Amino acid sequence: MRTVDELDVAGKRVLVRSDLNVPLKDGAITDDGRIRASVPTIKALAERGAKVIVCAHLGRPKGEVQPEFSLAAVAVRLGELLGADVAFATDTAGDSAAATVAALGDGQVALLENLRFEAGETSKDDAERGAFADRLAALADLYVGDGFGAVHRKHASVFDVPQRLPHAAGGLIKTEVDVLRKLTEDVERPYAVALGGSKVSDKLGVIDNLLGKADRILIGGGMVFTFLKAQGHEVGKSLLEEDQLGTVREYLRRAEENGVEFVLPVDIVAATAFSADADHDVVAADAIPADRLGLDIGPESGKLFADRLKDAKTIFWNGPMGVFELAPYAQGTRAVAQGLLDSGAFTVVGGGDSAAAVRTLGFDENAFSHISTGGGASLEYLEGKTLPGLSALED
Repeated sequence: MRTVDELDVAGKRVLVRSDLNVPLKDGAITDDGRIRASVPTIKALAERGAKVIVCAHLGRPKGEVQPEFSLAAVAVRLGELLGADVAFATDTAGDSAAATVAALGDGQVALLENLRFEAGETSKDDAERGAFADRLAALADLYVGDGFGAVHRKHASVFDVPQRLPHAAGGLIKTEVDVLRKLTEDVERPYAVALGGSKVSDKLGVIDNLLGKADRILIGGGMVFTFLKAQGHEVGKSLLEEDQLGTVREYLRRAEENGVEFVLPVDIVAATAFSADADHDVVAADAIPADRLGLDIGPESGKLFADRLKDAKTIFWNGPMGVFELAPYAQGTRAVAQGLLDSGAFTVVGGGDSAAAVRTLGFDENAFSHISTGGGASLEYLEGKTLPGLSALED
């Protein structure tokens, strides 16, 4: 995979596919982590005299212009982080984009409007997607793929455009791939994996693959209740995927067969409702009241998980242990994050909600070995899947 350092970019129009899919509330950015992660590649290109054209998506507007998903606020924040004005095109590959790009001087940066305002960006029809890719490619001389959070998508800006332009991987993608290789090739052991989040079904592939690679797997979050139910325990009104019980039982059987340690919570914070103000108590994991729902792992589980991370040399964590956004249910996630830091291991936080939790709970991001910008992409890489955006850059 050629890297951006190998491209001659001075005076060239360089289209950079970044991941700027940040959370917004009332039009304001609530977590700019992905923007900050995108800055080094963009800044380096500008400093080398490129005319930098950044493109990205935000949310799921499904091929229609929806103002609440505009990247206008992102352009402002990107400019603040770069310390330079960022021109903003009010369309993706239309008249505004063409005029904005034409006005760029060497070393200047522009951001195109949300790619997903165009149906061709995400289309499963090769011709429709290709037609949009043609329009995007016409804006530039070179392409740099740097949006790791989108490389698992066969989208026009990720997969088709690099087939139309000389291309290379940006610094962010190179770093992400290097880190993920450390989790899949010549792993330093013991290798522990902590998985949380709401659904078992979101993690099926990665659990299946890790059963042959990890030494221990810790399970928390909403997905844990399917594991507890599979063991025959009452889970009350907790999140449950009935259709995955058989699969989970098979995972537990295979883990025992392969010598992989599955670590499940021993206690749960169970509440009367999904609310910070609801009555809640710590109960044994095998004794959740029928009228309550679990919203976090309990304090003893936090200690247990931290203990099982203590001697690890490599740790991958994806998914919070509870509803960390609500203060009464944040302690399990806090315990696991602290467990990663206390271990002294090579620690990888797998993007998405886990990365948001690290920032929300006040941890120093730099204390972790790596915080991924792509939760879904990281998981699919660990599943062993071919990621379209990476394969396009390898040509």
